[in-house]
Amino acid sequence: MKTEVKKIDSTKREISVEVSGDMVKNKFEDIFAKLSKEAKVPGFRAGHVPRDILEKHYSNFAQEQALKELIPDIYHQAIAKEGIEAIELPNITDVKLDRNTLFFKAKVEVSPEIAVKNYRGIKVSYKKITVSQDEIKRQVDALKESHKVETLDDNFAKSLGYPNLNELEGAIQRQIYSQKENLQRQKIESEIIENITKDLDFKLSETLINRQLQELVRQGKLDLALRGLTREQIEEQEKTLSGQLEPEAKKQVKVYLVLTAIAKKENIPLDDHLPRQVIEFLLKEAEWQETS
Repeated sequence: MKTEVKKIDSTKREISVEVSGDMVKNKFEDIFAKLSKEAKVPGFRAGHVPRDILEKHYSNFAQEQALKELIPDIYHQAIAKEGIEAIELPNITDVKLDRNTLFFKAKVEVSPEIAVKNYRGIKVSYKKITVSQDEIKRQVDALKESHKVETLDDNFAKSLGYPNLNELEGAIQRQIYSQKENLQRQKIESEIIENITKDLDFKLSETLINRQLQELVRQGKLDLALRGLTREQIEEQEKTLSGQLEPEAKKQVKVYLVLTAIAKKENIPLDDHLPRQVIEFLLKEAEWQETS
């Protein structure tokens, strides 16, 4: 297999592919072998049609079938050989096929090359999380109001599944602590992501942007439906939604591509858990500083 890659721009490649010899010859032989058993030609019994007659009647079919079967396999072999990670189906052009040689060009979209750096040792400020008695009391008062009771006691705690009032208050304390912890974690993660992406400038893939935008619009339409809007009202707002959500789609694509670039450098598995695994890595490598 001969391959040649041409860089069109930062997110597009054109790969020229040529194969010849047994791979192409054997494909035609396989196709005609199958035709010889199934083809129906006037004046001949199935399975007894001479090869030259088959060639005459089924030459175009064999050509089309060979292309259909050869190009996908050869394309995947070619991009694997060249280390190209395509993010969309290729545009195949300039196809030439005879009984010995296949040639074609494939234009593909790829992720941009991103020179990520300075992502280790990011300084992270955090506060020690505490829960005050006043915060617990506010939650207790909210429980009293929602259940329309005057005094919370052990019996009320038991009705909610806790042994006594102290255990209920302990559960409330843990819940408040967990909420604060999650909020601080989200803030720190956002700061880290902003830190590593702010100075990186690269062309974003239109394919990835459109794909993410479609997902955000789908979620937006679902939210509108849950708010009680009719299908007609939702369709009227779809174009507006798309315009409003496009900046967020671009931001999310940029973040994902940067995290992917870090994953490749750090040999983090490129799977569905990639964003979380990379963020956990960045948190582990960060310099943590407690503030008052």
